[in-house]
Amino acid sequence: MDKEKVKQVLEKIRPQLQMDGGDVELIEITDDGIVKVRLVGHCAGCMHAQQTLQWGIERAIKQFVPEVKQVVNIA
Repeated sequence: MDKEKVKQVLEKIRPQLQMDGGDVELIEITDDGIVKVRLVGHCAGCMHAQQTLQWGIERAIKQFVPEVKQVVNIA
């Protein structure tokens, strides 16, 4: 799996998260296609964090790196 592509996607969506006082950190990419991230700042405790993760971050990553199976938040 192309870790650099995942990083590039995160860099593209990072400004949107930062506008709301949050951010995302890449923790790990497993061999079986799981991308582990940590939501930080306002995103960490936001009641919409799961939606942001699935409909924003995961959707964007899968669009450019289709071999990704899932994106999970590591608290």
